[in-house]
Amino acid sequence: MLIAYCGDLWEGSTAKMRLEALQRLGHRVIGVDTTRPLRGLHSMWVRAARRVGWAIDTAGANRALLDLAKQHKLEVVWIDKGLTIRPRTLRTLRETAPGVRLVHYSLDDMRGKHNQSRQYLAGIPLYDLHATNKSYNVAELQSMGATRVLFVNNAFCPTLHRPVAVSSEDRERWGGPVGFIGGFEKERADAIWSLVTGGIPVRVWGETWGSGWVEWAALHQHPALKVEQRAVFGAEYAKAICSFDINLAFLRRSNRDLQTTRSVEIPACGAFMLAQRTAEHQQLFQEGVEAEFFSNHDELFKKCRHYLTHSEARSQIARAGLERCTRSDYSYDRQLHTVLERLNC
Repeated sequence: MLIAYCGDLWEGSTAKMRLEALQRLGHRVIGVDTTRPLRGLHSMWVRAARRVGWAIDTAGANRALLDLAKQHKLEVVWIDKGLTIRPRTLRTLRETAPGVRLVHYSLDDMRGKHNQSRQYLAGIPLYDLHATNKSYNVAELQSMGATRVLFVNNAFCPTLHRPVAVSSEDRERWGGPVGFIGGFEKERADAIWSLVTGGIPVRVWGETWGSGWVEWAALHQHPALKVEQRAVFGAEYAKAICSFDINLAFLRRSNRDLQTTRSVEIPACGAFMLAQRTAEHQQLFQEGVEAEFFSNHDELFKKCRHYLTHSEARSQIARAGLERCTRSDYSYDRQLHTVLERLNC
């Protein structure tokens, strides 16, 4: 099958992982990369447009998709969080490539204003299928005009999210007793502060997702806290996960998360995960057997303190979590196969 895949395709992005999963499934995939660094006045103009609901197509994705439709017999056009894709483009794709299936996929809460654009909202009814990892988005997207919506759990990339050997030098460079990889939110910072003030060392990787961590750390200096001034992606991300005794998996309040990509990526790396307790987390992994969960700062602290001194129990849970990822096949390969099946492809 010939698929045009439109999304942020930088190395380490989940969009690129999904593109590669489609290739492993045997499809021919042509990428349209929407990644384009912005600087100076151009960046200010783009941000100003976003504040009033417009997403500027700085990467020329609309034109690129239409050109591909003219040059190839596209069977599927896969749009990954297509805020810049215009309704006119979707209609023209149908005219240019009769029978083409249009799928929109997003890992974000598309009901949230910060994840929307005027182009996206107007184009919702034009897609054959919307795939979302937010269970509550199913009914919401339908109320917004979507004709078919599929809920999918989060997934991992089998070529990247896997156990890797970690040396003492790796642990020194990437890991430590307790770690978190991800963007800043006050609730996350408060939870981490409750740990470090109790004497539990925590290391954070995540500056690329915003300046919040460094600014917060400047006001919350503590010998048990280490905040790195950059994020980790790709092979470095997997190495860092495998270098921590305990990996924290926080949810993002602004996305109303019940699970995140890390919810599956951490166990898939054969590492120990301590995540916020939700019904969806408990469906993915058996609590106390395949992963551990917490609901408040006190429970978080007690479980960190317990598992830091019980390495065998920690290792056993990590192994069981990895086995669950394999047994239940939480991979992108399986997930995308399911999406294409729902498209009747």
